[in-house]
Amino acid sequence: MIRVTLPRFARFEAWRAAARDLASARIPPGGVIWADPDMPSDLFGAEPLPRRGPHQVRATQDFLQLARQVASHSDPERWSLLYAALMRAQTDRRFLSNPADPMLDRLSRMAKSVRRDIHKMHAFVRFHELPSDGPRRRFAAWFEPEHLILEAGTPFFARRFADMDWLIATPEGVARFTGGAIDYAPPEPRPHLPDDHSHDLWQTYFANIFNPARIKTQAMRSEMPLKYWKNLPETRLIPDMLADAPRRVQAMREAGASTAPAFAPKVTARIRQPISEASPATLADAGTQAARCTRCELCHAATQTVWGEGAPDAFLMIVGEAPGDHEDLQGRPFVGPAGQLLRKTMAETGLDSERIWLTNAVKHFRFTPRGRRRLHQSPDGSHIQHCRWWLDLERRLIAPRLTLALGATAAYALTGSRKPLTPRRGRIERGLDGGPVLITWHPSLILRLPSDRARTALAEFRADLGLAANHIA
Repeated sequence: MIRVTLPRFARFEAWRAAARDLASARIPPGGVIWADPDMPSDLFGAEPLPRRGPHQVRATQDFLQLARQVASHSDPERWSLLYAALMRAQTDRRFLSNPADPMLDRLSRMAKSVRRDIHKMHAFVRFHELPSDGPRRRFAAWFEPEHLILEAGTPFFARRFADMDWLIATPEGVARFTGGAIDYAPPEPRPHLPDDHSHDLWQTYFANIFNPARIKTQAMRSEMPLKYWKNLPETRLIPDMLADAPRRVQAMREAGASTAPAFAPKVTARIRQPISEASPATLADAGTQAARCTRCELCHAATQTVWGEGAPDAFLMIVGEAPGDHEDLQGRPFVGPAGQLLRKTMAETGLDSERIWLTNAVKHFRFTPRGRRRLHQSPDGSHIQHCRWWLDLERRLIAPRLTLALGATAAYALTGSRKPLTPRRGRIERGLDGGPVLITWHPSLILRLPSDRARTALAEFRADLGLAANHIA
């Protein structure tokens, strides 16, 4: 029997190296004892770890990510389970993609429990300020997680609180962040944590955001389990806040407005007014109806409909893909970086923006939230199909001599063709309504290209706008 004793910290890396050597020698899972540093020795496990064997060991990135999370679980069988899964994957890798497999299901549930515990650590660690002799402030905290997540959970605090020194002590060990680096040490007695005056401010904030009309004690205890309460300064307020909730709710009812504000009828009338089934007779009427468009789900996240703008009798219509972040906030097309490049190039080629109609194939901003940013997402086929009704309406009301399609989405919306854009650029095609459509690059593509390719694409873009100017002259 081979005994492998893993260190207290950097456990996963040590397990991975040992498991690779054992698997390469095809040592069966039953022939290995995986021991933590505090596990007492026994009569077995005297055989040394073998040298790396002749067999190649393969592991997917998904398995390694799963194993790294399971390595922080408190189950003492975690190492044996991971090694058994690794050995099985050498001959049957398909089980790693089968959620119903009992072994993978158990490992996945262990990993999920670890991730949840890390999330709780990030939410419920409360620092206490300590005296400091240097320029950096010092803090300490005590936390009792369910699993061995000290190494996995503390890098978050290093990123969040990089400008201060701190210590997080747990029954597993101690993490010290000093001068920008984290060091881990064996467990120590619980540190003395003095009263922190900032906790008074935090309790005041916590009490003021408490909404007595939306009390769900079961959900609260699920998200904030009782075992964490003893280390959270705000939880001592909860019993009194719950007891006082009925009185506060009644006070809120009595203090509530008895009549709606004067502007409320106008707002509700605009929101509730249905879109007319009849086609609008003017661009102004079309814009008013488009502001209430709910043809696809993009209307729910976007700030507003971005309708076209320009000359109602324009000879040239320019159609882009969809509004970006700037356009969504301002309610006007082509006001962001790509729009600025378009307007600059139009001026260079003699196109007057006051005599052109600028619009997009899709009228609502599609995005993915990333923190405080909204990252642009291209609309899909269903969005283009739903919004084509508005684009066709614009073209009927304006009847331009030529339409300029910026990019693949606009080209598809106008012509119905998804053919590659490169051989089509600079050519005039027949639109779905029979009108001529000149296809060119979208200026946002030019902004994303490397400098050498961007220069070439910009020259082609400028030439296409010059061709559009000559066509309508």
